[in-house]
Amino acid sequence: MAITVNLRYTGKDGNARKFAEEMISRGIVDEIRAESGNLRYEYYISMDDPDTVLLIDSWVNQEAIDVHHASKMMETITELREKYDLHMTVERYVSDASGEGAGDDKFIRK
Repeated sequence: MAITVNLRYTGKDGNARKFAEEMISRGIVDEIRAESGNLRYEYYISMDDPDTVLLIDSWVNQEAIDVHHASKMMETITELREKYDLHMTVERYVSDASGEGAGDDKFIRK
């Protein structure tokens, strides 16, 4: 049961993008991706709102998320959020391992 968290960072004057760029350039993103239990950590720029960046963050379970949140790295991330004066919305999703929706495959071009 994987957990995916979608975080939308919103700021002014391109600050959300600057935040993501600094996370990448400082190697923080690579460190997070290397953490035990991390499945995905990727930023996306909104086509509708250039001042919003979407982070898709997936983990194998809640325990892995809790370990990540307890890490020293979270202090750095929090400081960067403050530096760029970002506001966030969060959505959490739990993977469906039941196989339901398998009929959707006919609509997906691979």
